[in-house]
Amino acid sequence: MAALGLGLVLAAGSPAAASVQTDPNGRYTAEEIHHFLEGFYGNHGPTAWERKHLVSDQLKEKAAENPGFDVLLCAQNTPRDIEVGEVTTAQSARVGWATITTTWDGSPQTASFTAYVDLDGSKPMKLLDVYCGTDGSTTFR
Repeated sequence: MAALGLGLVLAAGSPAAASVQTDPNGRYTAEEIHHFLEGFYGNHGPTAWERKHLVSDQLKEKAAENPGFDVLLCAQNTPRDIEVGEVTTAQSARVGWATITTTWDGSPQTASFTAYVDLDGSKPMKLLDVYCGTDGSTTFR
């Protein structure tokens, strides 16, 4: 499944893919965002290429300000598995988001955070922001 998602991420990152829309208003759909996030996060987190090319400048700055903490995963380690939840889109805010759930080696707990994507279909899809929790930490279950 992650390999399929990666192909869609590569396609979503190209200018040609930005013109293919199923939304008549030129916005990415929940399905397109879900495929992007599945490809971006894969099973263990984004690759160096994805971090460089598929992340907003603002989020890159946020990551640079937090050395020793992977802002994109809301963690310090590499997860064993990652699942992308249902995507919600807010047309008026021009943003879509999903809960990302991570599973860790040696722990029965999962951790969740929220990933945000711009809906503007005229630009290549990128991860806009990540919300780790009210206190900056991940939500554990």
